[in-house]
Amino acid sequence: MAVKWTGGHSSPILCLNASQEGLVASGAEGGDLVVWGEDGTLLGHTCFQGAEDVTNVLFSPSCPTKLYASHGEAISILDVRSLKEPLDDFHVNEEEINCLSLNETENLLASADDSGTIKILDLENKKISRSLKRHSNICSSVAFRPQRPQSLVSCGLDMQVMLWNLRKARPLWITNLQEDETEEMESPQSPGQLLNPALAHSVSVASCGNVFSCGAEDGKVRIFRVMGVKCEQELGFKGHSLGVSQVCFLRESYLLLTGGNDGKIKLWDVSSEIEKKHKSPTKHTHRKKTKRAAYTKQGGNTHASVIGEDEHGKILPKLSIEHGEKVNWLLSTKIKGYRNILVADQTSCISVYPLKEF
Repeated sequence: MAVKWTGGHSSPILCLNASQEGLVASGAEGGDLVVWGEDGTLLGHTCFQGAEDVTNVLFSPSCPTKLYASHGEAISILDVRSLKEPLDDFHVNEEEINCLSLNETENLLASADDSGTIKILDLENKKISRSLKRHSNICSSVAFRPQRPQSLVSCGLDMQVMLWNLRKARPLWITNLQEDETEEMESPQSPGQLLNPALAHSVSVASCGNVFSCGAEDGKVRIFRVMGVKCEQELGFKGHSLGVSQVCFLRESYLLLTGGNDGKIKLWDVSSEIEKKHKSPTKHTHRKKTKRAAYTKQGGNTHASVIGEDEHGKILPKLSIEHGEKVNWLLSTKIKGYRNILVADQTSCISVYPLKEF
């Protein structure tokens, strides 16, 4: 059973983020932003002028009291100790922002919007350094790659996933999820789902920086590996019976959380499949072995493979939660020393599920 954090919002919560100090921020429809303590106590609340939906919140890794928030076409930087007056406001996007991402050196902030454009904000000089325009529809998600502050991935409702290097104005690599169905997909879609296009909703990059996941409207979860200036699909499997609204790699692992419009939350361990594809000797062999030992140690089931398969080779989740509501956002964070899943859905409360065994 989930613990519910209530009393902060009166409308559906759209986004969540957690600081390294245990603070949690949530943004909701109508301009509401709330900061919570790790026990669910309400620490602060503000409502942005204009009452535009708060679509993304992001804590600064280097300054845990600094919070970035997108609302409508604007980005505000706030101090969580005093939410009423933003430290800074930026109006760099022409349409509603759907996603924010900070690079590791925290000098660049990416904001993806409804026009399909990704604006790159130079935080030191407070100006736009790049405007990336290649998506032909809403750009739903963008993520900088860890350890690579000039590189990011994006996805959109044009069914395209892109790899960018900020030294170039155009993407290094593009794939169309609808066109690039491969033999790796574990099974054909059932007749009732043939019309579900692969609109891409969410991307998440693993801590290694070379592996990322994408969740799409066709219910499939896809895992890609960056190979220099292009990417290869490592894995594709049916994760949900409806669209995959959220994907989220846990820190320092290949454990992947997914949330869907079917009201389910699942945890997958994709480490064995990723390693299996790259067993041939390379100059990175030693590093990969080290990672494999670290990741597989976390797995609970030792039969078949770490990822878990049934007798037909179908990939099985390590954990499945019947949440019951369409998932708007999910993340994993430590609360009082234990790992938990935080979920935002169509309601005005945050659900907290323990994840102690992982």
